[in-house]
Amino acid sequence: MDFRFDFAVDENENSEADAQFLVLCSPEHKQESREKSRGTADLAAKSSPKLAAAQHQDEAALKKNLCVKAAKEHSIPRDLNKLLENKVMETVLDLSSVKLSVVEMTCSGDADSEGIVSKSVSSHSDLIPGVYEGGLKIWECTFDLVDYFSEAEIEFTNKTVLDLGCGAGLLGIVALQGEAARVHFQDYNSTVIDEITLPNVVANCTSEGRRMGSGKDRKASKPPSKRPRKAEGSPDVLKRCRFFSGEWSQVSQLLLNSKPCLKYDLILTSETIYNPDYYSALHDTLAQLLDRNGRVYLASKVHYFGVGGGTYLFEKFIEDKKVFKTRMVKTIDQGLQRCIMEITFKNSC
Repeated sequence: MDFRFDFAVDENENSEADAQFLVLCSPEHKQESREKSRGTADLAAKSSPKLAAAQHQDEAALKKNLCVKAAKEHSIPRDLNKLLENKVMETVLDLSSVKLSVVEMTCSGDADSEGIVSKSVSSHSDLIPGVYEGGLKIWECTFDLVDYFSEAEIEFTNKTVLDLGCGAGLLGIVALQGEAARVHFQDYNSTVIDEITLPNVVANCTSEGRRMGSGKDRKASKPPSKRPRKAEGSPDVLKRCRFFSGEWSQVSQLLLNSKPCLKYDLILTSETIYNPDYYSALHDTLAQLLDRNGRVYLASKVHYFGVGGGTYLFEKFIEDKKVFKTRMVKTIDQGLQRCIMEITFKNSC
């Protein structure tokens, strides 16, 4: 390192001081100082383990609280026409679905109190951890899971079903078509529930829209209009639905504290294991809400580039927890490999 000085010095008188100054400013000394500082901190922590543990817990709690979104149950409006007002519909999986690109252009103000639409558009991102978790998009594994329901003839009749991380709610709507006794929808963001999920369920339950029937009848149905539809009457099928937003652990507590305590025969979830940081909360939610003889159907990509999660990583996480057993029921090799995993309790029938 080259040090230049513009003032004159007495070389003999200051040579020792200059040498000390150069040593103190050298990279080697700075590194040594940092290591000594870390060593001192470690020593202090070891001499007071209770203090170190308390500091660690405080930091962990603070980090956790920053990402926890409170649970909220969303009521179905009495005026269903208002819910569908100004909504542009399209056909997805032969179902009526709000056109998401229009939502992105028109949803603002009170309709997007979380600000997720503007944040997603401005950041050019489909995921903003702890803020927006992807519900404004229908991810491809949703299509894989719906196809699997048909291929494997999954039975929904009289089942209690949770569409976890529902987004547009298509998995839950298919369960409703299969005569499920109850279907509950959960998404991280309240804007997604209010502006997309609820309108989609209502659009597929109205007499003007598609009548609810078995999933086998879907292909014979007439495609929905792209114009905003009218919701004529309040179909009984809506009485079988409930809608929740918030972080998984918070929604779990809300459901577990309800009377009677809710457990699900089937939990359906698609593309919810992209982030390994969420694995613990997801695993706990499944363990708390799944009926002892229930099943989880999870669809995902083998690997999510950029965030690090994926099918086999989550499978290993489950294996280490020793609560569930898993089975790969379908693998899709087109494009990036995708899988459908069936998850059940180890001691289930």
